[in-house]
Amino acid sequence: MASKSILENKWLQEISILVFSFLLFTVNDWILITSWKSFFTGSVYFFILYSHAQINRFFVLPVLLREHKPHLYLLLTAALLFVFSILLYEVSTEILYKNCFLYKSSYQKTYHFQLGTLAGTLLCILGSIQILEHYREQKKKTNKELLHNQAQLNVLRAQLNPHFLFNTFNTLYGVSLQYPERSSELIMQVSQMMRYQVENNTKEFIPLDDEIDFISSYIELERERVGYRCQIDYNPQLEYGHYKIAPMLLITFIENAFKHGTCAIEDCFVHIDIHMEGNVLHLGIRNSIPEKKKKVISTKVGLRNTIESLKIIYPEKHHLDCFASGSTYTVNLEVELSA
Repeated sequence: MASKSILENKWLQEISILVFSFLLFTVNDWILITSWKSFFTGSVYFFILYSHAQINRFFVLPVLLREHKPHLYLLLTAALLFVFSILLYEVSTEILYKNCFLYKSSYQKTYHFQLGTLAGTLLCILGSIQILEHYREQKKKTNKELLHNQAQLNVLRAQLNPHFLFNTFNTLYGVSLQYPERSSELIMQVSQMMRYQVENNTKEFIPLDDEIDFISSYIELERERVGYRCQIDYNPQLEYGHYKIAPMLLITFIENAFKHGTCAIEDCFVHIDIHMEGNVLHLGIRNSIPEKKKKVISTKVGLRNTIESLKIIYPEKHHLDCFASGSTYTVNLEVELSA
């Protein structure tokens, strides 16, 4: 939790980088902090290092990031390093550590040593800051995309609900004409399906078992309507584990199979296979294409919205293949699910 707070909070990041770089470039074998005086001198030394990095960050780095002039940025960075190396040499050698016995090595009392120290500090501070800022920007971008996708998904679901209701009541109407004595029982069954839809449509994911039960109820309703002239083959896998799926995602393909595959007087068929292979859900549908079919009113909203929902909810985690071959229409859908 602490590391997550540092990664997401700008001020905590700044403080963490400040403390880390102070310890890295001040508390070492040649600036030994043993008293308040040595702490003060070390802090002044570090302040020059830190100021150089921040000047580069706020005044020089925008030349590279905003104006996209890398050569000018490198030139200004080199000039700034040269100026600060002279300043750091004079301050540290003549003021801060003039009489410090730990500061006696000849290479430490050179301009290029101070130049290297400044360059190291710049890379450490500026690099860390840029990495964390990039992380924040990417997280912000990802959150915006998630919000956009969620808003888009809500719109798609709002459009899909009336589409499903329209198809279901059409099915109920067809059954009631042929078997009026069963109307009350079927109305109760449809009522339970509507309740399921209302209760689960706003949820992001639901248990896969619940969705399969809903699909089974819908197929039984269709069996009542066209079972006397349509060969319906549906044998769902009984165990689906603890996997979850987005609600109302599979029903559109099954609706279309019955709508377009049974819209004729002649014999027809709808074969539906649902099974799991590991964590991948496989939905296979084959339905007949009637030679003399009735005109079917279809806005194609349900199918279009379902395809868009798959792209939003399961990006790079699904594969859909729909095609007609002779008198058969086939749908193959694979979705990678999580528990």
